[in-house]
Amino acid sequence: MGADTFRYSSPLGELSYCWDGEVCREVNLLDAPADNPTGSDPIREWLDAYFSGEVLALPPLAAARSPFQASMRQCLLNIPRGETLSYGEAAKQLGTAPRAMGQALGANPLPILIPCHRVVAAHGLGGFSCGLEWKRRLLAFESGGTKL
Repeated sequence: MGADTFRYSSPLGELSYCWDGEVCREVNLLDAPADNPTGSDPIREWLDAYFSGEVLALPPLAAARSPFQASMRQCLLNIPRGETLSYGEAAKQLGTAPRAMGQALGANPLPILIPCHRVVAAHGLGGFSCGLEWKRRLLAFESGGTKL
């Protein structure tokens, strides 16, 4: 079954995601406005809950491409909403170097769902594959700094 791309208009900005009817394969945080189509699928339901401050179990996601990526996902999912972990702390938990951790985080195809935005530099935000403005918005939203 082929994956379809859906658009989602969130309070923080526009995003798109690939859903094949069984798993989410990719999430992209966008700069340009997107249409907000009607319909429902597990990803849209999860995003609706996330932006409403509710917690739902993760929808089905494409499998991690390696055992390291699977471990990284679990590390990220263990960071509570509204909290952060440094690249160094995350790297130590996974037995790797901070730079390697940053590269692996940059390759995360499922931002927000797998919260790579919660990993920051020791002195500042660090990077984010979707842009630092998105990282700032997500961290502010999760810490209660953005009222929706």
